[in-house]
Amino acid sequence: MTERSRRPLAGVLAAMAVSLTGTRISAIALPWFVLVTTGSTARTGLVALCEMAPYVLVKAFTGPLVDRIGPRTVSWITDVVSAAAIAAVGLLHLVDVLSFWLLLLLVAVIGAARGPGDLSKEIMVPVAAERARVPLERAAGLAGVTERLASTVGPAAGGAVVALLGAQTALFAIACCFAAGSVVIVLLLPGRRATAPAGSGTEPRAAPEDGYWQRLGAGFRFLRRDPLLLTVIAMVGVTNLLDAAFATLLLPVWARESGNGPGAIGLANSALGIAAVLGSLLAAAVAHRMRRRPVFFAGFLLAGAPRFLILAVDVPLWAVLAVFALGGFGAGFLNPILGALNFERVPGELRGRVNALGDSLAWAGIPLGGLLAGTAVASFGLVPVLCVGAAAYFLTTNLTGLRPEWREMDRKPPRPLSSGEEPAHAGAGAAPDGRDTAAEPGPSGDLTSVRP
Repeated sequence: MTERSRRPLAGVLAAMAVSLTGTRISAIALPWFVLVTTGSTARTGLVALCEMAPYVLVKAFTGPLVDRIGPRTVSWITDVVSAAAIAAVGLLHLVDVLSFWLLLLLVAVIGAARGPGDLSKEIMVPVAAERARVPLERAAGLAGVTERLASTVGPAAGGAVVALLGAQTALFAIACCFAAGSVVIVLLLPGRRATAPAGSGTEPRAAPEDGYWQRLGAGFRFLRRDPLLLTVIAMVGVTNLLDAAFATLLLPVWARESGNGPGAIGLANSALGIAAVLGSLLAAAVAHRMRRRPVFFAGFLLAGAPRFLILAVDVPLWAVLAVFALGGFGAGFLNPILGALNFERVPGELRGRVNALGDSLAWAGIPLGGLLAGTAVASFGLVPVLCVGAAAYFLTTNLTGLRPEWREMDRKPPRPLSSGEEPAHAGAGAAPDGRDTAAEPGPSGDLTSVRP
């Protein structure tokens, strides 16, 4: 493998690293900035909504645009827009002209840009892997390691920057991260060939005569014809909702009621995040040699229900941390498998719209997670809700594995279907010849957003 062939994959991973770190820092700095400048928790929550709603909605509908213009172009443009918007927040506040409604508008711009930006980097991974002759599981694993590291380092860096330099300074640090992501893409993926499928000589494009709605409809039709991808999206959508409920409400309530305090939340998330990085590294090294289905469901068995159950019983904190670490290790294997599955089954010219639709469907329940969990805990108490959550997680991620289409997971199709082709065989459990499309509170997320 030559240095030139490795450059596109290194560029995509580097761009993901810096832009995702900026996103994770903003998850700490932006709410704190709003809280300290307005003093209102309601306004802080409204700002979070104004960022996430455009993220999901715009991402869902920009798939055809990414396929037509090309992921490299969309990636660097959206990074520039994100950097400009977050820098504008800091500058306008510095000169004391930042109204709350202008803040909401700028935050919505940031969310709207991050959706297609994250999507573009996601769909550049398989093409860069092909050019570098890297197995898809390894490339997806490296992308997962990058995302996990950003999720572990970003919040810590955000907290440190806010504590030492203030929230406004942190905003400029976020802008620098987004700008750096754009520069990396431009420098390390300098031409259209860098992101094009091997042998094509150009970025994947829809036929020029197709209109926007025809291209979007082609993504829906492809998903409808692939039972395995549809099942994966539905399953990840449920687990994302449960993970959102767990992270945003159940874990903080447990920390308060158990007397362990907020420090336990940080320790638990650190244990999970570090173990997930280790799991992703191991998956990147060996997952392409393993059978996918048993590893996939074993990973979900470790990553899901045990976290809920351990909080429902009275055990020492070290036991909680051990279970979270075990769950994180199992979770590290999920996205590499889901990513490789998606890369194989979705043709290059459809990746933008299929991944955008799948990701948005899988993220649809995330905003409802905390709301549903809060209502349930208020009505029934924490322990019953944790037990029901564990059961729901187990049933969703294991009993659904008995469905016949999961047998397709270990079959590597020789060539993905194009948008106008029909599957070679039909019937229950049949799937077209043919990436992970949904996942994380994730946010991967993405399927690449699966993340307990």
